[in-house]
Amino acid sequence: YRNKMADINGDEHTALIASKESEVVPYQGCKICDPSHWSHRFLFLFMICFLCFGNYFVYDNPAALQSQFKDDLGINNSQFMLMYSLYSWPNVALCFFGGYMIDKWLGIRMGALLFASIILIGQILVALGAQTGMFWLVLVGRFVFGLGGENLAVAQNTYAVSWFKGRELNLVFGLQLSFSRVGSTVNMVSMGPIYDWLGDGKGGKAALGGALWIGALFCLLSVMSALAAGWMDKRAARILGRKAGAVGDEIHFSDIKYFPATFWLICTVCVFYYAAVFPFIGLAQQFFQSKYDMSQETASTVNSLVYLISAGASPLFGFCVDRFGRNLYFVFTAVTLSWGCHTVLAYTFVNPFIAMSVLGVAYSMLAASLWPMVALVVKENQLGTAYGFMQAVQNLGLAVVALIAGSIVDDKGYLWLEMFFCACMAATLMVTVVLITIDLGTGRVLNCSATERAAAAASKKEALKDPVS
Repeated sequence: YRNKMADINGDEHTALIASKESEVVPYQGCKICDPSHWSHRFLFLFMICFLCFGNYFVYDNPAALQSQFKDDLGINNSQFMLMYSLYSWPNVALCFFGGYMIDKWLGIRMGALLFASIILIGQILVALGAQTGMFWLVLVGRFVFGLGGENLAVAQNTYAVSWFKGRELNLVFGLQLSFSRVGSTVNMVSMGPIYDWLGDGKGGKAALGGALWIGALFCLLSVMSALAAGWMDKRAARILGRKAGAVGDEIHFSDIKYFPATFWLICTVCVFYYAAVFPFIGLAQQFFQSKYDMSQETASTVNSLVYLISAGASPLFGFCVDRFGRNLYFVFTAVTLSWGCHTVLAYTFVNPFIAMSVLGVAYSMLAASLWPMVALVVKENQLGTAYGFMQAVQNLGLAVVALIAGSIVDDKGYLWLEMFFCACMAATLMVTVVLITIDLGTGRVLNCSATERAAAAASKKEALKDPVS
């Protein structure tokens, strides 16, 4: 979303009106306590990085404990993937309205605290359901968890823009994403050993529930981070006399009819690509164990490589795309590499460390190049609607494909699952080629170099300053 400043909170508004002086008095304390100093801003960044750490840690708890969930709760792969599907379904709608709720009703501070608390409640229900053997309660918990997950990320981004806009914003977004992927990686490599330790090597529902309670503690850490960030933001607003951050443009469904064909093709690439990545990670642990005769610990390590590599590669590719442009070439390369990875995993016995490492690089490359293209084809005042719709259809695709993937494994096995993911990547590649072809015929808006893009922006700015009469 394009971010801008919101109306100031009522209590801060009253305090400012009561002030006799319009100018903000310079802060007299130590630099790290000064909200305008870089050291204090990066202390705040540390807090908001932990804001979504718990969310990313617990999202893939099922993937890290795939065998344990199935064995201890007596479920099949279709039921297992329902845990992922139920997370995505509420976000088909909430991607549109979460930001609006923060802007109009909750405010950024209360919104971040509320959504972090919802995630904590959802994880508590998941842990209770696993511990008592009530799978229906696990599903309820995952649904509740989904109500907060995506909206908390919106709150985190809003905080980042409020504190870092015009300074280190691109670096901050990259660091936030990297830190979130660290949470996913820690989950993948730690939950199996925690389960074994709690179960004394024997496992069981108590061990499964106990491991998920560890996840709840990380969610509690996120709630505490929301409290700390809210306090720091309120203090900064009081000292600097600034307004609270806001999400950005309101959603207008009527804008959708004005979106160009290239936007819909970008959405199609998004849906098919991510449908072949996240559901695969959710089911990959047992795939690696059965096909490559790996231990659970090794399989979890391999499965974590996509997240681990993206933690470092995402900021790097973001810099490269900013520096060189050519977004569509980056997307084409990422999709081709990802298709090759699924093909290798499906039809060969080459060490999966290689394929998953390359997939991590490709995933980072696509994320850095695909999402910024929306701003190149959609008007600025329609970006809120465009990104909301793109996230909604992405979650819709993930919800549906998660169910399909689980059914394929139950009925046909992992080879057919990989063939299905290869087909998704092939479809993504074909749509990308169509997108490149259309872009070539419309002035290379999406695939121009960074230099050409900067020159076009400067020319447009000059035209606005000195319009031709």
